[in-house]
Amino acid sequence: MTKSKHVLAAALVAALGLTVAACGDDDDGGDDTTADTGASGDTTGSVAGTTPMTGSMTGTTPMTGDTTGSTPMTGDTAATTPASGGSTAPTGSAPSGDGTTVGLLFDITGRGDRSFNDAAAAGLDQAVEEFGVVASESTPSAEGDRAERLDGLVADGNELVIGVGFLWQAALQTAAVADPEQRFALIDAEAKDDQGTPDDFEDDQPLDNVASLLFAEEQGSFLVGAAAALKTQTDTVGFIGGVETSLIQKFEAGFVAGAEAVNPDITVLSQYLTQPPDFSGFNDPARGKEVAASMYEDDADVIYAAAGGSGLGMFEAASEAGEPGEVWGIGVDSDQYNLVDPALQPYVLTSMLKKVDVAVYETVAALVNDEFVGGPQTFDLASGGVDYSTTGGFVDDISEQLDEYKQQIIDGEIEVPTEP
Repeated sequence: MTKSKHVLAAALVAALGLTVAACGDDDDGGDDTTADTGASGDTTGSVAGTTPMTGSMTGTTPMTGDTTGSTPMTGDTAATTPASGGSTAPTGSAPSGDGTTVGLLFDITGRGDRSFNDAAAAGLDQAVEEFGVVASESTPSAEGDRAERLDGLVADGNELVIGVGFLWQAALQTAAVADPEQRFALIDAEAKDDQGTPDDFEDDQPLDNVASLLFAEEQGSFLVGAAAALKTQTDTVGFIGGVETSLIQKFEAGFVAGAEAVNPDITVLSQYLTQPPDFSGFNDPARGKEVAASMYEDDADVIYAAAGGSGLGMFEAASEAGEPGEVWGIGVDSDQYNLVDPALQPYVLTSMLKKVDVAVYETVAALVNDEFVGGPQTFDLASGGVDYSTTGGFVDDISEQLDEYKQQIIDGEIEVPTEP
């Protein structure tokens, strides 16, 4: 395979460091307000506290299997009402969670990103509807106020506080060590007690009061990589990563492996929008569109973007690069066919479903049922935690082949790499 990998020289943004910072510049004092939707890609609108969610109000609808996703917000992030279609999460005779309090800490793009954060929101929305839990949410305006916002949700009395994304790891670990009776959940990273030997991770132990919700992103990415290789007419496909971290490299590794499983000689163009500690690559649709347009010009006719809100720009670039069926985009996290504008839907080949909604819902359900368990929990193909979407019918002709690859991964016949 000829692989072209362009590494962008992004300016380092000191405010986006990963360390636990002191309280940020905000002087909010924890007053209630509504959160920035993040749908436009603007992260400057800070949340001056938390948004309580009680009962049925307007907002996003949860995902139903691989056919529906969260409806983008058009205003403030008020509490939500799930659609009648339900969710991927199990339903039935739900226990009463009336009075149970849950706080959700979004990543910086916030509710309304039509991707990762909306998937988490959908799981919480369903829990509000089915269990009657009282939920609050908060979105950071910058890395400097993460600890403050987390502490705010704990101080508000939330029995469970969920951090959406690995950028919450440092602040959440510190809080969990300081308050072992408080229950937390962390998506995309494993929370550990790092109070052991300095620089020796061997003696770091998982925190019993933190459910670390992990995903086999490389497995789902393998399937959409195979789909790209089966659909390409130019034998050139592309991958766009938001920020080059070890987590996003799992998406790239799986995508490349899947494409090469179909065609060992395929060309995969790969580019990341930013480098750590600049995490703006997850919320820059304009830059995503620019990079995707360049790849389409370089003969890629299928592009997979694992870049949060920036991936929306990829679909816009596809619509300008060719007619439906000539060029494609592949979504991530949620079923993005249901989340993009109708004019862009003919360009959404499939999406790699990372069922964050299921993970959030099941964690809240465990809390309601007094069955909360800390430690790492992995959602993979075998457990239904990742998959590919079929909405739109564009992969119907190759679904049998994709399902064969899926079963081979589940059976252990294919071991998908986690590094490019």
